Amino acid sequence: MTGRMPDAVPLLFEQGAPGRSPRLLSPMEDGTPLADILGPDSLRTEPPPLPELSEVETVRHYARLASLNYGVDDGPYPLGSCTMKHNPRVNEDIAAWPGFSGLHPYQDESTVQGALQLMAELEDALCAICGLDGFALLPAAGAHGELTGLMILRAALAHRGEGHRSTIIVPDSAHGTNPASASVAGFRVREIRSGDRGTVDLASLDEALGPDTAGLMLTNPNTLGLFESDILAIADRVHRAGGLLYYDGANANAVLGRCRPGDMGFDIVHLNLHKTFSTPHGGGGPGAGPVGVTAPLVRFLPVPRIDRIVDGESPRYAFRRDLPDSIGPIRTFHGNFGVLVRAYAYIRRLGAEGLREVSEAAVVHANYLLARLRSRYDLAVDAPVLHEFVLTGLRQKNQGASTLDLAKGLIDAGFHPPTVYFPLIVREAMMVEPTETETRESLDALAEAFLQVADLAGSDPVRLHGAPVTTPISRP
Repeated sequence: MTGRMPDAVPLLFEQGAPGRSPRLLSPMEDGTPLADILGPDSLRTEPPPLPELSEVETVRHYARLASLNYGVDDGPYPLGSCTMKHNPRVNEDIAAWPGFSGLHPYQDESTVQGALQLMAELEDALCAICGLDGFALLPAAGAHGELTGLMILRAALAHRGEGHRSTIIVPDSAHGTNPASASVAGFRVREIRSGDRGTVDLASLDEALGPDTAGLMLTNPNTLGLFESDILAIADRVHRAGGLLYYDGANANAVLGRCRPGDMGFDIVHLNLHKTFSTPHGGGGPGAGPVGVTAPLVRFLPVPRIDRIVDGESPRYAFRRDLPDSIGPIRTFHGNFGVLVRAYAYIRRLGAEGLREVSEAAVVHANYLLARLRSRYDLAVDAPVLHEFVLTGLRQKNQGASTLDLAKGLIDAGFHPPTVYFPLIVREAMMVEPTETETRESLDALAEAFLQVADLAGSDPVRLHGAPVTTPISRP
């Protein structure tokens, strides 16, 4: 916590000197001026107001900036609900193969049979993992998957003559995208409270269900890292009321190979391939949020769909768009293909047993880290957790250090903070997800950092008010 404030990195405009810029454009070898080649209207009459630096200065500037970044390659990245885990490099290598990276979406289907086969087999794998009957690989991210799933839900209700159902029920611990997606899809949102155990309160659910219920959006385990042990009763209640059950797959990393959303009673599922199935993410992308459904809803999946056509010894693959009950196209082309390749490689490399080990390790790591911290931090809900847990910094707040102070102190200790102030139902919340790819040593180092800032909150909270001091910029 006593790190040195590094020198501020000067802006490009504060560096360099006149005449130092490298010459990027020069006359042709035969002496022909560029104006004669490009035309006088193509050239500036005055140079642009850019900083004048040599190439080596420019490269070093951006190298210094890059060194200030913190990512999962630098250390643990315990953002709760984000599953910021290490992504195996072999999947990156495979996605970069020219046969994949060099494809163009306008190519004829006959020239991309391998890519179509990969997508068809990925759909099969996701169906098996989730216990569902069909998947669409098109959605570009989790929230886009939510919107797609809700459009399918709306289409299914309209098909059975129940378009009047207009309310989506959402728990108070839900991800913020859930009510947002429901609203964008044209539904009203009704929030239900969590019970004392941090899970869905059945009485509150019963009160919310009615003839206008379209469905319930839920993730399991939930945002507190707790498994909804009443899930079968919840599904039964929603279905008896005439609604459908939607699974937010943000926390699927906790249940791979252990239980399947389809077996829990969910009708529609989206998965975040960039969280659970190996794609580096953050900073806006890339992502993929495939949507899976049970058999009665397959007809509503967006197009294009991939058809296997048995023709001789091996199948042929083709895009199919003539599906009258489909909700139609939801984006250009066929999904974020590079993300799909990574997910396919990840699943094929691990297999069923390997995926189960992923979830088991994620749960063990979360519980190990929680066991090291629980004596110094208060728990939002004192119950067994799966892949993540939520602490509350109320004890430290009373000592004079807020959760924000603690998070900034963790930066000075060399670690990225957890998700803070979410879920909203927990005051001074810190949501921690260590993931399965950390080592015992990195978990211990992270635990020591958490304990260190807790000590400082009790002994000298004022020091945390100015944290971080080891970065060029402290607090905006």
